[in-house]
Amino acid sequence: MNNTFNYHTVSSINDNNSDFIHPVVKVGKRAFDIVFSVIAIIMFLPILPFIALAIKLDSKGPVFYRQIRLGKYHPDHTDEFKIIKFRTMYTDAEASGKELLACKGDPRITKIGRFLRKTRIDEIPQFLNILLGEMSLIGPRPERPGLTNEIESRVPFFAERTYGVMPGITGFAQINQSYLDSVGDINTKVSYDHAYALTLSNPVNWVITDIKIIFSTILVVIKANG
Repeated sequence: MNNTFNYHTVSSINDNNSDFIHPVVKVGKRAFDIVFSVIAIIMFLPILPFIALAIKLDSKGPVFYRQIRLGKYHPDHTDEFKIIKFRTMYTDAEASGKELLACKGDPRITKIGRFLRKTRIDEIPQFLNILLGEMSLIGPRPERPGLTNEIESRVPFFAERTYGVMPGITGFAQINQSYLDSVGDINTKVSYDHAYALTLSNPVNWVITDIKIIFSTILVVIKANG
């Protein structure tokens, strides 16, 4: 599939609200999210205690952390929710109170945290966010409010990448960019996210695209290329 993106296309989409998403896609996407999340939680349940133990032995602090993230973008506001993840950083990672982007060799990330990020295991608790209707399995990565405002001032249409679309655990940007790549190349990230939104107007394109993303995500996890 062609991942190129034309900003004029997004402008026309925004003028038509979220009606660009096909009704079949809306229903099918939500149904798939629920079924997949329930199956995933059941599958991962046996290893969760071991992950929790590894996190506790590696550094002091809670096993999980919750953080405010931005959800679906609307014409007059953007939804907010608390994302649930396995903790991958030391508890004093932002002692200054300022929201900071991760960077290569970031000393705030714990040893086990690096492994969890590489394999995307830290994302497993987000299946609960999906069941609550706050996220989707596939969609743009949810960002923090402060960082989004900062990026939006430099990168046009950054906030609109979740226009009518819930953020996801995986997606075009997540399978093509690592955590740090997505930070270093925001413009490419935006292109991937908007390109995915364009596939939601056609049920066939949506199914084909989601299947490709799921299989690509599995390869990312196996190869630990996160």
